[in-house]
Order: sequence, then C-alpha cells, then structure tokens
Amino acid sequence: MKTKPLLIIVFLGVLIGIGSFFIPGSGQQSSAKSAHLVSSDRPHGGDFTLTSSQGEQSLSDFTGKLVLVYFGYTYCPDICPTNLGNLSVAYRQLTPAEKNQLQILFVSVDPERDTPARLKQYADYFEANIIGLTGSPQKISEIAQRYGVVYAKVDDPNNGTNYAVDHSAFTYVVDQDGVLQQQLPHATNPEQFIKTIRQYLEK
Repeated sequence: MKTKPLLIIVFLGVLIGIGSFFIPGSGQQSSAKSAHLVSSDRPHGGDFTLTSSQGEQSLSDFTGKLVLVYFGYTYCPDICPTNLGNLSVAYRQLTPAEKNQLQILFVSVDPERDTPARLKQYADYFEANIIGLTGSPQKISEIAQRYGVVYAKVDDPNNGTNYAVDHSAFTYVVDQDGVLQQQLPHATNPEQFIKTIRQYLEK
C-alpha cells in the first residue's frame, strides 16, 4: 500500500475511534482537500432519496421494515467486500419471513464511477437483495454528514480514473420507523448481524 493512502486510512481510523459504536460523535472538521468529514454533532440520520437501477428510491419507501445502510463503492478492494460478504452470509441464514422484513441499502461514496447499472451488478453479486444507490456528489456528501460517514478520495497521479476512496465502514441500523438506532463496526461477523437483525425484528 502506498504511503499516502495508508496515512489517510490511519487518520480516518483515529477519527472514527473517537466515538463509540452506538451513535457516536464523529470527530472534527478537516481542511484536507478531498476529504468529506462530518462535524462533531451526533449523527441523526433521516430520510433520503437517491437513484437505483429502478429509478428514485427513498429510505422512507421501506417504512415498516428494518433497514441496514452501508456506505462504500464498487471499486473497493477489500473493506466493502468483507462487510457485504458477511451481510450476505447472515441474510442467507434468515427465514423467509425475516427476509421480507429487512432491506439492505448500499450507498455509493463514489458517484463519479458508480452508475446505477454498475451498482446493481455489484449488489446482485452478494445475493442478499441489496439495493445500490447513487446521486450527485453534493447529495451524497449531505447524506453522509447526517449519518456520520467519513470518506476521502485518494487520487493516483499516474492515472486520474484509477483512484481509491478511503471511507469509514460502519453498517447503520435504521428501525422500522426510519430512525437511526445503531451502527455496527467494520467486519461485524454474520452471527452478530443475525443477532442484531432479530433483536429489532422481535420488537
């Protein structure tokens, strides 16, 4: 790994570590050129409308269901596949009734490259009824701030299109009323996902 991406990942890790796993404060503002950092306010989540391969999709469309929201991007080499892979394993162990009460949303933090069609192809790979969502950079930034998401584009000076996006890796738990309740850390295992899902479905 190159030094610059490594330093940014370390920085993001320290920033994220300031908070706890349950709706933490999110760190301080940064003047980094390509970073999108949230304020120290407590993340409050809320409704949003983005674009899927089927057109506009809002979080409120899933009122009455438990929603798990993950922010990442399709070119992510390891963090996103790890989290979505664990979610996929958990999803396949749920009962049909439980699956019907759950929706997983994958929100891209790389709207420049992640088209709705590409997001669908990527999400379908995990076979967990995941809906991929994208929007304008401004809209993604605004939603990310409300959810306490941290991300930063890392340019490759040798190839302008071959860049990475360092990002926080929480899975956000939104209850049946659309309220952000909890965030689960990176690499949460399938058993913990199942436990959390059933905890909310049984309420």
